[in-house]
Amino acid sequence: MRILVTGSSGWLGAALVPLLRAAGHAVFGLDSRPGATTKLLGSVADRGFVRAAIGDNRIDAVVHGGGLHKPNIETHARADFLSVNVQGTFNLLEEAVALGVQRFVFTSTTSLMVSREIRAATAPEAVWLTEEFNACPRNIYGVTKLSGEHLCRLYHEQFGLPVAVLRTARFFPETDDMARDIAQSGPNTKANELLFRRLTRADAAAAHVVALEKAPGIGFDVFIVSAMPPFAREDCAQLMTDAPAVVARYFPDYPALYAKHGWTMFDRIDRIYDPSRALRRLGFRCRTGFREMLDELAAGQVPDYLATRVWP
Repeated sequence: MRILVTGSSGWLGAALVPLLRAAGHAVFGLDSRPGATTKLLGSVADRGFVRAAIGDNRIDAVVHGGGLHKPNIETHARADFLSVNVQGTFNLLEEAVALGVQRFVFTSTTSLMVSREIRAATAPEAVWLTEEFNACPRNIYGVTKLSGEHLCRLYHEQFGLPVAVLRTARFFPETDDMARDIAQSGPNTKANELLFRRLTRADAAAAHVVALEKAPGIGFDVFIVSAMPPFAREDCAQLMTDAPAVVARYFPDYPALYAKHGWTMFDRIDRIYDPSRALRRLGFRCRTGFREMLDELAAGQVPDYLATRVWP
């Protein structure tokens, strides 16, 4: 296929473009910032640029992973989010339909699913989150991502464009700006999050490859993409009162491995993102989860995917 990948200079795009090329596809990276995996330099908010990018390169499929993200809230106006994330998605969908694109994958986020109860820490037990959970965006980033999802659904229903929406959990390399325990190191926090709200960049890229392949048979659907949690729904009450004890039941070796590195587990876990639909409908499951991470720790190394860095 001839594939347009937006956000190709970003953290996801830089991993996804080589993966698609290795699979034999002709890939055209598009970004507003230059990068080794970017061929088309410009903004998705520019309708004419989008039209030329799709038409001139005879694009068969679009992976729309670009846009403004949560860290950009501090540096960009809300109007910028509307321009890039909403108008940009509209431009891509409009031109995709007009120019005969056969499939579309949209990168969304699990952050738009966080309820007021979760934010206020008033939920009596950990909330088990599936795609049916009523989305409740907490900032302009989440609002524009949810708007993008609605646009994708509309273009499938009105024009028959096959679209897979991937609500990815955390895979960014930066330290989270809302970390619940600043005493924990970045790798420690990321390791903990693999239990319920994180995946590796490699798995995020792989999920997009699978979604692209399966989109025509899916038609339209929304998928949570996160490492498979080890927990059962029956654990939700205790996860809010004594998460370390619950984790130790599933992973008896974790306390010793954590102690060796000076790490600690979260006292409580307030949500679980359930990626079961992606497993059922896409046949996709993240290769790396908490168990695999522990095995790497036991082998004597802190996995690179837990490292904290600032992406260019």
